[in-house]
Amino acid sequence: MPNSEFSIHNSELKPYRVIISGGGTGGHIFPAVAIANELRRRHPAAEILFVGANGRMEMTRVPEAGYRIVGLDITGLQRRLTPQNLLFPVRVFRSVRKAGKLLEEFQPDAVVGVGGYASAPVLLAATSRGIPSLIQEQNSYAGLVNKLLARRVSKICVAYGGMEKFFPAEKLVLTGNPIRSEIAQGSREEALRFFGLDASRPVLLVVGGSLGARTLNHATAAALPRLKMAGVQLLWQTGKLYYPTAREDMEPYPGTGLHALEFVQRMDLAYAAADVVISRAGALSVSELCLTGKPCVLVPSPNVAEDHQTKNARALVDQDAALLVTDAEASLRLYDEALALLGNPARQQQLTTSIRRLAHPNATTAIVDELEKLMVRPTHS
Repeated sequence: MPNSEFSIHNSELKPYRVIISGGGTGGHIFPAVAIANELRRRHPAAEILFVGANGRMEMTRVPEAGYRIVGLDITGLQRRLTPQNLLFPVRVFRSVRKAGKLLEEFQPDAVVGVGGYASAPVLLAATSRGIPSLIQEQNSYAGLVNKLLARRVSKICVAYGGMEKFFPAEKLVLTGNPIRSEIAQGSREEALRFFGLDASRPVLLVVGGSLGARTLNHATAAALPRLKMAGVQLLWQTGKLYYPTAREDMEPYPGTGLHALEFVQRMDLAYAAADVVISRAGALSVSELCLTGKPCVLVPSPNVAEDHQTKNARALVDQDAALLVTDAEASLRLYDEALALLGNPARQQQLTTSIRRLAHPNATTAIVDELEKLMVRPTHS
């Protein structure tokens, strides 16, 4: 990028321009949107462009959040040998070239990568042009793209301590994961009314991510008689695919306080109602549990890259901030652990105290603080 264009663009008359790249899952998309919202709150005139992967969730979720997005034809490497893997180098080359053209046209002050397929080409193109760049790593075990690009980028914002084993220590800033602050502001009284629950009986919340989790759903369906007998109330987010079967499973239990829900729109109220939570251990879920301070039993998904959910869960277990049941053990042990915890208020309080220490309520503002430092423009006399 010629110096004359750069200096003109960086005059104080121009609004900030930022590209945010990545996606693939809600765990990447929601933090990206949170960063964009905070940047726009501080700088209403800022121009923000998202870059995602065609066919992935971000191509619909980002426009729903009110931002423009451009798609790249990029996919990840498959774990087995497939024809798609043979095309991978070609797709990367084309995506880097397209990303370069986007950078030349948009002329961003900085680029943010949140992980996922699309962040690699954009960060490669940006760092090769000397554009300030920031990575936001959500997990306790760094993703492959972020590890490969760590030495090229300007700053790396992380959610866990000890990340110098993956990244250059001098680039690290411990910020936490950006999540909606209102997630921890739900009123228990409102939550009980909203879900039609009895204030005198314990509440168990089961969440397997927006798509649902087969292991959690099967274990929960099998445990319904035990929950009824124990007088436990249930908020069970099943996911769209599993909801019809779960609704049938619920037919013998009308008026018992056991509820199957396809999707929970008001997660703030679901957390406020819950005494104990059963959850997968994705980065976003773990961050929400820390902020809400909920005693939880984590069941990491085995179907993720580098088994990072187990590492997320271990980071909490090592601080006595959560219980862990493996996916393979869930059918036998999950509800033994959950019911024992529901019946032990003292243990619940211990876990709450520990998990709250790991919360980063100001994560989004901390990340945008770092981004602003990268976008400092030269002063003109």
